Amino acid sequence: MRTYKLHLIRHGMTEGNLSGQYIGLTDLPITTNGIIELKKLKSDGIYPKCDMVFSSPLVRATETAGIIYPEKEILINHNFKEIDFGDFEGKTPLELKDNPDYAKWVEGDLPSAPNGESTLEFATRLCTGINEVVRRMMSEEVYSAAIVMHGGAIMTLLSVAALPRMKMAEGACGNGR
Repeated sequence: MRTYKLHLIRHGMTEGNLSGQYIGLTDLPITTNGIIELKKLKSDGIYPKCDMVFSSPLVRATETAGIIYPEKEILINHNFKEIDFGDFEGKTPLELKDNPDYAKWVEGDLPSAPNGESTLEFATRLCTGINEVVRRMMSEEVYSAAIVMHGGAIMTLLSVAALPRMKMAEGACGNGR
């Protein structure tokens, strides 16, 4: 029996991460300090060797993949983009604290941010992406791959597809981790 390993890696630090903004589809680059941190983590040997590297198409993910795996072709999968935060995109929780829709969304009483993507749509899209990766790995007889994506994507995937089941917050990971 073959084992397929998928290593989920969060992109490097962005200005949006530093300011605490909801950054979903906004295409931000990694900060200079984020690049330095990724290079240090790489030199420390924390990143697994793998045969294939997949990435969200957003620049923060593709930059991260290129820094960590410069010798590998980066295979883009659009299903690994971060969630669309709709009207909350680019805003911080402090900026949204008086917004009644934000309070309902945070409490889970709204399925999505206004004009955004629902958690169910997001999770379905991510699972479709994982299915595509595994099918490609199987067809090409590849047994280890990295996927560079976003923090929310990793937490969502682990909460819906990992065994044992994880709560959303248990899947949280730092930038470049």
